[in-house]
Amino acid sequence: MNLEENQPFRNQIGKQLQTNWLFKLGEIFLLFFIVVAFVALILPLVGDNLILKQLIVWAANIMMLIFVWAGMRLRGEKWSDFGLTFKSISVSEAMKVFLLSVLVMVLAIVGFVIGSIIMANITGIPEGSNLGGYDYLNDNIGMLLLTLGGVYIASSFGEEVIYRAFLINRISELGQNTKKATIVAIILSSIIFGLIHYDWGPMGIVQTGFMGLVLGICYIKLKKRLWVLILAHAYMDTILMVQLYLASN
Repeated sequence: MNLEENQPFRNQIGKQLQTNWLFKLGEIFLLFFIVVAFVALILPLVGDNLILKQLIVWAANIMMLIFVWAGMRLRGEKWSDFGLTFKSISVSEAMKVFLLSVLVMVLAIVGFVIGSIIMANITGIPEGSNLGGYDYLNDNIGMLLLTLGGVYIASSFGEEVIYRAFLINRISELGQNTKKATIVAIILSSIIFGLIHYDWGPMGIVQTGFMGLVLGICYIKLKKRLWVLILAHAYMDTILMVQLYLASN
């Protein structure tokens, strides 16, 4: 079967994804089902190798990005529909984006701290997130640089596309893009964002959940200017990775 013969089928799937709430819900479910199944099957095979575990997480995020892109293609959408543009901008506009991204980073960190305070009050124990998965950074500047490169693509970029742009837009669509639907979408996306950091422990789940809540609100308030969030996420990832590296030394 050639590409032209496939086109009517692809168009029909795209139409269903645009209009049928079951297909919309199924797309979200299938995205996470595939990735969870992939991680659950592959992760046990690498044992205690922290580097391979991290590579699997990155691979899962790349798979999710491809899935999101495929869904957009079927719908006939562009990245700009998620607020992600690749056009050149002026120096003044670039400076504005930079300042906004710094502001978003500060707000997200505040959300992270609020999550810490809430968990400390609930548990009565001011424990930190479990970041033992990054122990391979110990006294290894090369791995720090490689990790930062992978984190920028899979986490800073990938997680903002998946957990802000994709989830918030798709869940909002289920509620006809009403204000209430958008609020629910932001909350649900932040909960899911927290849960995918399960390997950080209970404290990490709540911390990243509140951080995701702030990022979701910023995504809507800034009229879906996704690059602002991606840059803010990259700053936070850089601070975290460098902090882990320096602490190990």
